[in-house]
Amino acid sequence: MIVVPAIDLKQGRCVRLRQGDMAQETVFSNNPVEMALRWESDGAELLHIVDLDGAVTQRPVNHESIKNILSALKIPVQVGGGIRDSETIKTYLSWGVDRVILGTVAHRNPDLVKEMCRIFPGRIVVGIDARDGKVAVEGWTETTDTDVLTLAKKYEDFGVRAVIFTDIKRDGMQTGPNIEATKDLARSVGVPIYVAGGVSTLDDIKKIAAIEDYGVEGVITGRAIYSGTLNFREAVLITRSPASAR
Repeated sequence: MIVVPAIDLKQGRCVRLRQGDMAQETVFSNNPVEMALRWESDGAELLHIVDLDGAVTQRPVNHESIKNILSALKIPVQVGGGIRDSETIKTYLSWGVDRVILGTVAHRNPDLVKEMCRIFPGRIVVGIDARDGKVAVEGWTETTDTDVLTLAKKYEDFGVRAVIFTDIKRDGMQTGPNIEATKDLARSVGVPIYVAGGVSTLDDIKKIAAIEDYGVEGVITGRAIYSGTLNFREAVLITRSPASAR
């Protein structure tokens, strides 16, 4: 299992939101490249970027920041937010993005997901954001009637690289991840799961590592590593240590 640092971009700045509310932001850096290099030097094996403006406007917005990060890093980068069509996917991959995260469009247009997985094997990730067990879309502004597991199973045979499961109510709240829901999802589908939302302490990392064998490949963390409640370097060391030493 790996620990993945998140950089959420809003107007070119590195911010974090509370429960996905664009009006409740905390700016952690005006230099996203500097932050990305910090996490890389602390042992990150993958960087998670979300274009928050893109998630709301339904089109990528923070192009310059993303390109600058890609140019500066040696580790792979995955990007999501506002991706609605094949051209945007192709553009990101041509820039050097390793994986593209599809959220709303995965729910609206499963045929696109299937086709992109065929053309770009191992490069497509589905982001499933949940509110009370139901899938939320359009930058978390709309909650659907679709169950998380129902959507995840739909993509199990498409060849998606992974599923990112985010509990919206816990995102940015540092209340701990939804371990039970993550475990249920991971053991129910044959796709690697990345968990996000609520991670606050090293104890949370240990709890997620304890369900790694169910199919949890990574944990994505944001606010906790910026506010200092979670030491990223220590979190990386925990996941690299034998289970008996955790």
